Amino acid sequence: MLESIIGLDMLIEKKLNFIDQNEEKLLQKLIQFLRIESISTDKNFSIPCKEAANWLVKQLMNIGFQATAHKTKGNPIVLASAGSGPPHLLFYGHYDVQPTDPLESWHTPPFEPEIKKGLNGSVICARGASDDKGQLMTFINACEAFIKTDGNLPCKISLVIEGEEETGSTSLKKFLETNKQQLNADHALVCDTGMWNAQTPAISTMLRGMLGEELTIKAANKDLHSGLYGGPAVNPIRELTRVISSLHDHNGRVTIKDFYKGVTEVPNYIKKQWSQLNFSSNNFFSEIGLNVSAGEYPYSVLEQIWSRPTCEINGIWGGYIGNGFKTVIPSEANAKISFRLVGEQDPEEIRGQFRNHIRNNIHRDCKVKFFSKDGSKAISIPLDSPLIRAAQKALLDEWGTKPVFAGCGGSIPVVGSFKEILGLETLLVGFSLEDDRIHSPNEKYNLKSYQKGAKSWIRIISEIADYS
Repeated sequence: MLESIIGLDMLIEKKLNFIDQNEEKLLQKLIQFLRIESISTDKNFSIPCKEAANWLVKQLMNIGFQATAHKTKGNPIVLASAGSGPPHLLFYGHYDVQPTDPLESWHTPPFEPEIKKGLNGSVICARGASDDKGQLMTFINACEAFIKTDGNLPCKISLVIEGEEETGSTSLKKFLETNKQQLNADHALVCDTGMWNAQTPAISTMLRGMLGEELTIKAANKDLHSGLYGGPAVNPIRELTRVISSLHDHNGRVTIKDFYKGVTEVPNYIKKQWSQLNFSSNNFFSEIGLNVSAGEYPYSVLEQIWSRPTCEINGIWGGYIGNGFKTVIPSEANAKISFRLVGEQDPEEIRGQFRNHIRNNIHRDCKVKFFSKDGSKAISIPLDSPLIRAAQKALLDEWGTKPVFAGCGGSIPVVGSFKEILGLETLLVGFSLEDDRIHSPNEKYNLKSYQKGAKSWIRIISEIADYS
């Protein structure tokens, strides 16, 4: 038994050494990738998006994958596969990036990657360095290490890489449904999350779901003179702000009927782990110019972000907002409201209860019209899952620090799609850092994350293949 363990360690060591020995070559690949201006939100960049997809196909074929860029109504989706199972692992990433504005805030041109000194070692600066090109390449580099040292992968691995993640993954669901049989995998892997800090890796075990609603409250059949009608005539802005303010009580709890149905408390042992993370709420708030929590009492800031549902007003408008005064009572007012969901909360049930809350609390002379946005359920991965245990061991071996089981305040819709369409449990491991300035000017990715990220995936793939 000991001999087999030693033999396995030596085999892994060969792959880890490949990453070290080819450090410069693998970095140059990333630099090439980052030079492609694959901005998905602007149709003027549709050609660079196709270029990015084709670049990935070429790279994957060069290391031994069968790869194709599939046409969609939007940007191409790359599908690649190599090796033979079991298990069959499905990896997801995206090649599209956010716009670069404001350009004047960049220290260097956003698509001319530059190596600089950072707080935690050398970094590469460019749009997409962390989200998600650098993260994506850590996995591809890991696969290359297997193929170049062993001649093959330890199991079947497929990759789905889209070009519309930053615009809502418009084409992905249909692609997954159309290619369901080919994507019939055992586990899904995603590298689009972060570490707890520069020394401590994290496994994201909870993702909040999301629900969006837009509403318009209409009153009079035209804008009204506030001197002639002010007082007796209902003001839709006043009604909108009043009903919106009723969505929360004085403790920050959401007042919508049955809103907390399906919400479960985080186990005490997880709360204990979170309490030992040296998270500073003072630092958290000071970095954004605030001081104290306005969230749900009595939950900690981390609990509020990772494990509690929220209702937020994202936009509100109506009436005259130009220079000077136009003393009118507007005929309508509008708002955009989003919900982050946890546990077993049902987005459609909450949508219905939210609408009832609004209808039941506005003036009888007001009419309300709703515009639905997408909804998705929260995702949680059992901590006793063999997938989690394999990743935990692999990350501990690579980083020398036990990984944190983290929640994720945001939402990653593809994880829900993997569950809903393919029935897959997803492992979320990423190597970005809090200061990577994702979606902002001067985005960067630590070269340590790039190197050790690839090594981490080598260990994770080996562990999963071994227990399977």
